[in-house]
Amino acid sequence: MLPHKSCEAFLAVVETGSFEQAALRLCITASAVTLRVQRLEKELGNTLLLRERPCRVTATGQKLLEHLQHQRLMEQNLLQQLKGQSDNNTFFKLNIASNADSLQTWLLECLQPTLIQHRITLNLMLDDQSRTHELMETGMVNACISSELLQLKGCTTHALGAMRYMMVATPEFKQLWFKNGVNRDSLRHAPAVIFNDKDQLHCNVIRELYGLSMQSYPYHFIPSSASFVEAIMLGLGYGMVPEMQVRKQLNTAQLLCLIPDAHTDVHLYWHHWKQQSEPLKMLTSVILAHTQEIFIQNLEKPSA
Repeated sequence: MLPHKSCEAFLAVVETGSFEQAALRLCITASAVTLRVQRLEKELGNTLLLRERPCRVTATGQKLLEHLQHQRLMEQNLLQQLKGQSDNNTFFKLNIASNADSLQTWLLECLQPTLIQHRITLNLMLDDQSRTHELMETGMVNACISSELLQLKGCTTHALGAMRYMMVATPEFKQLWFKNGVNRDSLRHAPAVIFNDKDQLHCNVIRELYGLSMQSYPYHFIPSSASFVEAIMLGLGYGMVPEMQVRKQLNTAQLLCLIPDAHTDVHLYWHHWKQQSEPLKMLTSVILAHTQEIFIQNLEKPSA
């Protein structure tokens, strides 16, 4: 059985980045933290931490970290099921992973009444919709919104619906960069706006339709859903955005669909551990009750 105090010290070092900060969190000396971590490394027969600034986990340390994080989440779920909430807080706390576009467009509005009424707080972790599944797999979250259908062992998966993405730009941008039409040559010179280096949606579409790789055209990385649309509205580039996020701008002709054939439907899924706390059950019910209608309405609306 893993020694509790040594594991606690290891977690504290990883999460704070140093033995000194871990000592402050645990209210012990830095040397005591060092001894506990060394004891754990000796017992497991592996180095767990690289003593750098900040400290980093080794490959073995990463495996232990994922196990401990998952164990902590399961313990929190159990306590919430048995006691209702923690001793020192009247709010439930849930760890959820979401893609940025869901957070920007529908997630908070969907959950708002339930969060307020049932006193639930969220620790939201953001990643690309194809990567949130990994946060679930490593035990860092109780549930996630993902584009991955694969169901993990011990988890339940629900289909939510599809978000439609469109390639958009301002009329002025189109006139400046694509006055002779959208083609391979014009795309080589016009700047694009891409969410971040994990976002493959834009480059996949351009590669499939025009045979161009990301190295063939200039682009901005704008890793914020709101600022991403703002960058396009400011004429910095063209990009793939959720149709529901820019419906108003499309209807008022502030933005236009630049490449009709580029529209892409990204199917989303809600993953959660089979053993859910009562608060997570409520959020699951709310999400399932609202999202399919939201996405169906979005897909049925005609594109501008």
